Amino acid sequence: MSGDDGQTTESFVSFGEQGAQLTYGSYLRLPDLLDSQHLESDPPAHDELLFITIHQVYELWFKQLLHEVTAARDAMLAGAEGGRLWWAQHLLARVHVIERVLVQQVDVLETMTPQDFLEFRQRLAPASGFQSVQFRELEFLSGAKDPSYVRRFRGLTEAEEERLAERLEEPTLWDAFLAVLRSVGLPAGSDEEVSASMRTVAHDRDQHAAVWALAEALLQHDELAASWRARHVVMVERMIGSKSGTGGSSGSTYLRSRLPLQYYPLLWDLRSEL
Repeated sequence: MSGDDGQTTESFVSFGEQGAQLTYGSYLRLPDLLDSQHLESDPPAHDELLFITIHQVYELWFKQLLHEVTAARDAMLAGAEGGRLWWAQHLLARVHVIERVLVQQVDVLETMTPQDFLEFRQRLAPASGFQSVQFRELEFLSGAKDPSYVRRFRGLTEAEEERLAERLEEPTLWDAFLAVLRSVGLPAGSDEEVSASMRTVAHDRDQHAAVWALAEALLQHDELAASWRARHVVMVERMIGSKSGTGGSSGSTYLRSRLPLQYYPLLWDLRSEL
């Protein structure tokens, strides 16, 4: 770059040690991030920091999953003619990797003993993992819409109620997949039509390779979500047994009631029809 005086000047640098305008810490907002773990126990319980950190990490992953799943849904809604089915498949593959991390993170939490947890558990009430709005958003977006959750949970902020209401109204991953079926000329107006169309897809994967791959990706998402729920309930039982949850839920009893949940039962039923 040349200045008005004809002399060459260095290119402007706004990052790293040279520019000193955008640093690793400022880009990641580390002062705010690392000041977000505030212990409630007094005297401080050693394992409360671990408990807070692991749940904050879960919420960050939930945020990323919502980002990826929303984009995958939108790509599928564009249909086969939109040429974005490969992008949806790519994003769902990323979702699978993140979901495996969610399951593995339970191992970190289980390094805490029940005695260690009881040192600060009473300080958590009435807070509860049941109140994770992002997790509910992810379930709604995946296809398991539950309007009763919004009605029975009293601790939602106005903004959280609006977010959940929007998720209840917008298309799900399953809605998007049905749009994909229609875009390739396969009927998807009823469960019977969807099942018949999926049998067609399954028996002619050469012609319907992209549709089959998406169906498998959705099923993998469903399976990994089920794996996380199963791993989570066992961890809770190991920590508190049959005690009630801090938010007033029935604890592991409620969590076990969620284990049969399937996002895409028609894709599971397909296995019996092949």
